[in-house]
Amino acid sequence: MNYRFQNLLGAPYRGGNVVITQNTQLISPVGNRVSITDLLKSQTITLPLQSSSNIRRIAASPDGTFLLTVDENHRCHFINIPRRVILHRINFKNTVNALKFSPDGKFIAVAAGKLVQIWRSPGFKKEFFAFELVRTIADCEDTVTAIDWSLDCKYLLVGSKDLVARLFCVEKLKDGILNKPFLFLGHRDNVVGCFFGYDKKNTDQVNKVYTITRDCYIFSWGYSGNNDGNFDENDEGNSEPASPGTPKRDGEGNVNGESLGNVKKRKDFDGKDLGEEGYLHKRKWELLRKDGFMQSPAKLTACAYHRGLDMVVVGFSNGVFGLYQMPDFVCMHLLSISREKITAAVFNESGNWLVFGCAKLGQLLVWEWRSESYVLKQQGHYFDVNCLTYSPDSQLLATGADDNKVKASPSAVAVVAVLAFSKVWTVSSGFCFVTFSEHTNAVTSLHFMANNHCLLSASLDGTVRAWDLYRYRNFRTFTTPSSRQFVSLAADQSGEVICAGTLDSFEIFVWSMKTGRLLDILSGHGGPVHGLIFSPTNAVLTSSSWDKTVRLWDVFEGKGAVETFPHTHDVLTVVYRPDGKQLACSTLDGQIHFWDPIDGLLMYTIEGRRDIAGGRLMTDRRSAANSTAGKCFTTLCYSADGSYILAGGSSKYICMYDVADQVLLRRFQITHNLSLDGVLDFLNSKKMTDAGPLDLIDDDDSDTEEGVDKQTRGKLGYDLPGSMPNRGRPIIRTKCLRIAPTGRSFAAATTEGVLVYSIDESFIFDPTDLDIDVTPEAVEDALDEDQPNRALILSLRLNEDSLIKKCIFSVSPLDIPAVASSVPYRYLQRLIEAFSDLLESCPHLEFLLRWCEELCKAHGNSIQQNSRNLLPALKSLQKAITRIHQDLADTCSSNEYMLRYLCSSTNK
Repeated sequence: MNYRFQNLLGAPYRGGNVVITQNTQLISPVGNRVSITDLLKSQTITLPLQSSSNIRRIAASPDGTFLLTVDENHRCHFINIPRRVILHRINFKNTVNALKFSPDGKFIAVAAGKLVQIWRSPGFKKEFFAFELVRTIADCEDTVTAIDWSLDCKYLLVGSKDLVARLFCVEKLKDGILNKPFLFLGHRDNVVGCFFGYDKKNTDQVNKVYTITRDCYIFSWGYSGNNDGNFDENDEGNSEPASPGTPKRDGEGNVNGESLGNVKKRKDFDGKDLGEEGYLHKRKWELLRKDGFMQSPAKLTACAYHRGLDMVVVGFSNGVFGLYQMPDFVCMHLLSISREKITAAVFNESGNWLVFGCAKLGQLLVWEWRSESYVLKQQGHYFDVNCLTYSPDSQLLATGADDNKVKASPSAVAVVAVLAFSKVWTVSSGFCFVTFSEHTNAVTSLHFMANNHCLLSASLDGTVRAWDLYRYRNFRTFTTPSSRQFVSLAADQSGEVICAGTLDSFEIFVWSMKTGRLLDILSGHGGPVHGLIFSPTNAVLTSSSWDKTVRLWDVFEGKGAVETFPHTHDVLTVVYRPDGKQLACSTLDGQIHFWDPIDGLLMYTIEGRRDIAGGRLMTDRRSAANSTAGKCFTTLCYSADGSYILAGGSSKYICMYDVADQVLLRRFQITHNLSLDGVLDFLNSKKMTDAGPLDLIDDDDSDTEEGVDKQTRGKLGYDLPGSMPNRGRPIIRTKCLRIAPTGRSFAAATTEGVLVYSIDESFIFDPTDLDIDVTPEAVEDALDEDQPNRALILSLRLNEDSLIKKCIFSVSPLDIPAVASSVPYRYLQRLIEAFSDLLESCPHLEFLLRWCEELCKAHGNSIQQNSRNLLPALKSLQKAITRIHQDLADTCSSNEYMLRYLCSSTNK
């Protein structure tokens, strides 16, 4: 039961901006969560924190310790990244379009609607009033879109939709008087970005300003006047002339009878005197040059500036990005990375990497512009993931979905081509390393072959394809005489026979894996065959259908259906227990039926309608408790030892049941994201109008430049393309559940992506045979007395991970056979789990493999007789050994190539 959220796969980026901290840590929002990618280690993790809705903007402190996230409901989280905890929360009153820490990390500038608020940044300690509002700037006439701090934190550059960029002095004068901003005018469209430029000789001295607009233009501004950086009050040209009849504001002309030259001293937010320095915003700024990016009719959607290199990167709505050397506006690169809008562009700290995000495609790219090579290239599924499966060693995870690609024909007319993607992910790193896109319709089922090197996929396009995971190619395609739509897939243990169930003809097709020839067509079902699985112990094929039956087939003998299990409602899916002595199927009335496949008897039934119920759609006319729609399980999965079963469906919950006692152990709520439909149990009556719920009313004036074109369902959702009653709000659901063969993690294909949950044993104390004499001190005494056998058994009884590993290494290699044979069987599983953990990180490979070998020799018969209970631990051990074998094989291959090269060079 101790499963906790570990990672989110299937989509590396979903919208908003991205940031890079510590030069290599890439932080990107994924729905209402945040993912962190280590670009050096090639590993990504998702923080176990959730916002109330999709995240719009993020900002990281200069040292990379703190992260600020703001969602669509204006709710802000202040996060400690190393500890992965939320320290503080605050709500803003308006939509936040820009967010940035000051270079010294003391302040945060927030663009909330038309206002720019400057807050004092909280620290590590928890305070009752952590955020302190220092100043509010209300000079902008429209929504603020861009913010940039100067390096000395004294000036703020603000761009907005009123076609103006403003330069503010954020500090106060001596008497607490605020300065009037300088206005950069002349733009003809929204200001997308504004940046301070610095002198190359004096990197702290601002000498120019860049403003970038949505109509693909960049304005370069410079100032004239004294070169020493001091403001001359006698230079009338340095101040903006006032219009005739305009009354003087505070800070203009005379202040309490004194001239401006007498009040040049400034104070910071804490009241400290900052000395007599000139005012940057009082200089006479002038337009030096105006350059166009020549991408019309496309719009500029993202931009970034690197002050050290004096370079600008821009992204456009047609998928093109450009890299320009300033101030001469020299184009370094102009390339196309997609046909969709680029929604994020940023430099890393050293400036050698460019990061681009495309929200519509769920695409995240890191490009090294000097060598013109990709550092990272990840793209998630556009639609919901339909199916997933683990590899036999639990190291890989395959996902299938249906994804749309838009291509332009020679006649410039957009043609939609549907490409169904199958992706294979490395579970430990969270990266997708191969994508198969030969299917032309939704991928509905996946299956890993026992050899771990072949993946099968079934699709609605009427084909079953076999993929080679060594050469990354489709080496065999199974088809039918007439077009069919496949929704289920199974293969026997030997890998000789492939079976697929259809949606339209209600048949099961059987092929030979070696020849690809169609062997048989099994008929008898009167509805779509949505469940198909082979028994783990024999060659019996089991199928479930919407015709309210579960059928057992003898495929190899050709006898057809040998037994039928009738039900009172449509059967949605069927699964076998790992030992093959029990099968479970879910029906449309929300029940899970458990059958004995050998005797053909119904063992027991679990009523799950109340357990899965929860969440109300915006279009529902009844409350969640009174609604009858969706109260059933569409996917089931047994645990590795068969003691419990996971069940999910069209709900925000995943239910875990104890099979023997038929009780609910735990409910996992897969998301708290209010941007999805079906998360709330009760709708807010204040948001109800005569036209329906306020969230479903289409606002024609809304700005669609930001965000994602959301899809409610894929091809398996059975919704008509033109009928979207919830205005594109995705509906939360779980389409597929799979537990890893090791039993230490499970994955769920949900609307938000593939959620991976793993067992957390960091703080669990679960002793075995605990007695008054079983203490850590007793273990230490046994080690001091040179009794490794007694010390190991005591540590296993105490079940302390650190003590068990310490006792393992205290055994000399010569004593391993004797100690391994003396370990009681009831402690064997815990000992194998300890070896699995050690093999993941310990360098003493030969020593640990010797332990594993002696355990197998001493307890071989016990392991075979109780394989069901030890199967998860043995799978974990197999996974660790396989990974090490692959790493060593790659290293040896590289060394062999290097030695051959050196030998050939020496001979020459």
